[in-house]
Amino acid sequence: MSAFWTEPDFDDHELVQLVHDRASGLTAIFAIHSTHLGPGGGGTRFWHYADPAGALRDALRLSKGMSYKNAMAGLPAGGAKAVILADAGRRKTPEMLAAFGDAIEALGGRYVTAEDVGMGEADMAALARRTDHVSGLPVPEGQAGGDPGPFTAKGIFLGIKAAVAYKLGREAMDGVHVAIQGTGSVGGGVARLLAGEGARLTLADIDAPRAAALAAELGGEVVPADAIMDTPCDVFSPNALGAILDDSGIARLNTPIVAGGANNQLARAGHGAMLAARGILYAPDYVINAGGIIDVTLEYVARRKGETCSVEDVYRKIDEIPGRLRTIWQESETGGGSPDAVADRMARALIGRG
Repeated sequence: MSAFWTEPDFDDHELVQLVHDRASGLTAIFAIHSTHLGPGGGGTRFWHYADPAGALRDALRLSKGMSYKNAMAGLPAGGAKAVILADAGRRKTPEMLAAFGDAIEALGGRYVTAEDVGMGEADMAALARRTDHVSGLPVPEGQAGGDPGPFTAKGIFLGIKAAVAYKLGREAMDGVHVAIQGTGSVGGGVARLLAGEGARLTLADIDAPRAAALAAELGGEVVPADAIMDTPCDVFSPNALGAILDDSGIARLNTPIVAGGANNQLARAGHGAMLAARGILYAPDYVINAGGIIDVTLEYVARRKGETCSVEDVYRKIDEIPGRLRTIWQESETGGGSPDAVADRMARALIGRG
């Protein structure tokens, strides 16, 4: 337990729990940061960590980010995260998912899970056979829920447009050059939305064939994954894993805007101020990427009431993201600190930690 207190990402979390089920081979970490606004909502990440300490850091950082994300999105949910420590072969079995569902149920509703890296709709459906505290379940067309990726992409797209208008004074995306890191469900969705409005795209992914295929589809360019941060562009949009904006990463950037959906993009406190010192406008990740959690939270809340929620209701909530970003940037510009510091201050006030 002492490791939690000395871990720099521990932030007065309400619960940090290690679960190990020998029969199924499940090892997982639950981190509930805050339930001030409602049950802790946040996805489950299924990932292989060469060092298990990385799983603890992910759980702590991501759960705090979910507290801030849900609060800033105006959702009746706190913040939490779960991490399943996969083996090197990323073996996932029905028995493992059943044990994990039982562990969620044992928390008594304090944690509501959803999709994250390595977990999909089928996994959510499997968990739902063991616990009701699951969101993002398959739903009929036109209803909230299901794959949150397209909704996350929509919010990021709207946030990028807001950043381009705010920083560059350009209302249209035609000809705006966006360099996108990560072309999976979210990054690929952002790329397609941007291409639909005439943006010029440079794409990169550790899965090089996937990036190349998307570039061919959209008429974009492709560069190696290790070169995307050096690309001269109007917007750099990180949509892969986090902590890329460290000292060296920020020094490499050749862009006036960073706006993307990756969680925990800033490696440490102070890196937001470093971006601001370089004159780079930053869209706080947990504000711009809230579309997916809006979708699955509205679905979960409606289902618990025996009701349904429409996709139109979700999009109306996502449409609030640009205005929230503009408020953050305006306060930052008038002396409130870097945008990440402004957003953190707003979020902490909302969860009763101001």
